Amino acid sequence: MQIVFFDVLLLVLAYFTAFFIMGTILKNNSIVDIGWGMGFVLIAWYLLTESNQSYVPQTLMTLLVSVWGIRLFYHIMKRNIGKEEDFRYRTWREEWGKWVIPRAFFQVYMLQGFFMLLIALPLILVRNQEGDYYRFILLFGLAVWIIGFFFESVGDRQLKDFLEDSSNKGRIMNQGLWRYTRHPNYFGEATMWWGIFLLAMAGKTSLLAIISPITITFLLLFVSGVPLLEKSMKKVPGYQEYAKNTSIFFPLPPKKRKES
Repeated sequence: MQIVFFDVLLLVLAYFTAFFIMGTILKNNSIVDIGWGMGFVLIAWYLLTESNQSYVPQTLMTLLVSVWGIRLFYHIMKRNIGKEEDFRYRTWREEWGKWVIPRAFFQVYMLQGFFMLLIALPLILVRNQEGDYYRFILLFGLAVWIIGFFFESVGDRQLKDFLEDSSNKGRIMNQGLWRYTRHPNYFGEATMWWGIFLLAMAGKTSLLAIISPITITFLLLFVSGVPLLEKSMKKVPGYQEYAKNTSIFFPLPPKKRKES
């Protein structure tokens, strides 16, 4: 286990160092977001091929992480390619001044690598398992993952279509899944990792795997996801009314809205 974890650590270090070099050359640290999903795909396939065994929970987890990671990679790359640095990273660049390169290395790239290791724990832990597994928990975990993938992928698509329609300029997205939660994509991502955790539990892995879904849920709810987006949207006309009537994270029936 220790050797495998160290191997994954080196893999993640090399991976994010490569993105750091690209981001520094391009003067665009938001490139790190493009690499987030594919980093997990790389870890999952490394562990699967290195294990030299065919264990259903690990194989299924690898396939699901690949579907999620490749879709997210394509979605963010298509959204960000050719555009200026994201406002979050641009703000940090201005605040850090002459220290932007070392601080970006540690506070952007290496920090994401650290969280990637924590979130990838189910993939690392299940690698040591073999033999039988709990089929009911496996199916339950798969169902949870599918729900999460639906919310993230459909939510992203609905928002993309909404923003591309010029008639929606200046309006708040409150249609489709966005009627039930202000962040269906974030809810979906957290839910998927709870599904991956359940798949790991089906494979009789250590309960330490729960660190993964707790970490990603905490980050999305309180650190890098919901808080930053909520802050950026506060001054948008109509957002306060939308926020008052719509669940912030968990999908819930919307409250009755006043007609504008």
